[in-house]
Amino acid sequence: MFENLSERLLLTVKNLRGQGRLTEDNIKDALREVRMALLEADVALPVVREFINRVRERAIGEEVLLSLTPGQVLIKIVHEELIQTMGEANAELNLRVQPPAVVLMAGLQGSGKTTSVAKLARWLKERQRKKVMVVSCDVYRPAAIEQLRKLADEVGAAFFSSDPGQAPEAIARQALDHARLHGVEVLIVDTAGRLHVDTEMMAEIQRLHTALNPIETLFVVDSMTGQDAANTAQAFNAALPLTGVVLTKTDGDARGGAALSIRQITGRPIKFLGVGEKTAALEPFFPDRVASRILGKGDVLSLVEEMEHKVDKDKALKLAQKVQKGQGFDLEDFREQMEQMTKMGGIASLLEKMPGFNAAPAALKDQAADKEVRRLVAIINSMTPRERRFPDIIKGSRKRRIATGSGTQIQDVNRLLKQFDQARKMMKKMKGGGLMKMMRGLQGKLPMGGLPPLKR
Repeated sequence: MFENLSERLLLTVKNLRGQGRLTEDNIKDALREVRMALLEADVALPVVREFINRVRERAIGEEVLLSLTPGQVLIKIVHEELIQTMGEANAELNLRVQPPAVVLMAGLQGSGKTTSVAKLARWLKERQRKKVMVVSCDVYRPAAIEQLRKLADEVGAAFFSSDPGQAPEAIARQALDHARLHGVEVLIVDTAGRLHVDTEMMAEIQRLHTALNPIETLFVVDSMTGQDAANTAQAFNAALPLTGVVLTKTDGDARGGAALSIRQITGRPIKFLGVGEKTAALEPFFPDRVASRILGKGDVLSLVEEMEHKVDKDKALKLAQKVQKGQGFDLEDFREQMEQMTKMGGIASLLEKMPGFNAAPAALKDQAADKEVRRLVAIINSMTPRERRFPDIIKGSRKRRIATGSGTQIQDVNRLLKQFDQARKMMKKMKGGGLMKMMRGLQGKLPMGGLPPLKR
């Protein structure tokens, strides 16, 4: 997300180097580039105009401090204005109500509502330790109820069974009564996708809102629709008292215009970002962290939080103890490392949060893709247990068998073994008292073992 915008903004800053003060003349071209970058990111025009005006007013006449270049001054101003545009602070879910707290999900067809219901249920269970129940009031889409049932099983949430022959309001009332009787703390209600111009369907969700009296009414919208996402959110907000927005499919959106437009156009905060297909791929929206990502500064706080909640600490401790004792680092350990990173939302998602990754070469970004990691894991899975424990025995005939079994080429097997060898050498340095020394040496670099080497 924001890849194109990041590249344009960072290039603009480079062009301001060497100036002693930000003036009307030297900032004119820079602001023109910022304006074009925002428009290309599909940010709504009124939002762009107001943003540029605020930056211009603050920037002109700003003297460069001893430790700052004009480019850095502009970045500071842009960073602060991006935060203001997106909402300044994280807008948490308001669950301070007599249980069950009802969360009503609304949105267009295909926006990812049902998946977002499951993601939110998982997030509330894991992060907030809430007892969550989900229910589907979508009686129109075939298999919508069954889809939510399967997702509820996957995330460990209670599921209230409904029937396509029932009226959505009846389902909602029954689910609410059931939640009250069974000590459910949060009830999340999935609804049918609808267009804001469909008066009958909009009247239905208004009746649902009246029947449930939800503490949170979230609008789920596809980020890849750009400024249309903000416009549809505004239309829904006119019909429903929305409390926030869930922006989905942000992992497939290189522009990010929706995130920069929604708050200013609707007056409603973005509360969550959907960052992938898996049920763990949901992040609270922090405007300051997102602004840092846009400007290539990374998002280390979110990265640390991901590691805190999703890394298997027992497995990590066993590996650390194994390495400290000087025992061999093998391909089983190597595979476990890659799978741990994948569980944390995907390697590309993690690296996006690292400072400077937006400015990395395209070839490096391509190889950070999760499909490349899945290929490496498939190669290791095609090996015998003995080959994984003793990689040095993998020679010509074994390589051919492994490549055939994993649907890859011998060159891919060679690349994997080369990467593993590099990781093993690093691990050897961690033996005994070398762990802290190695960590200091890795400071500011990519995590070892996480990326394939660049292809030549």
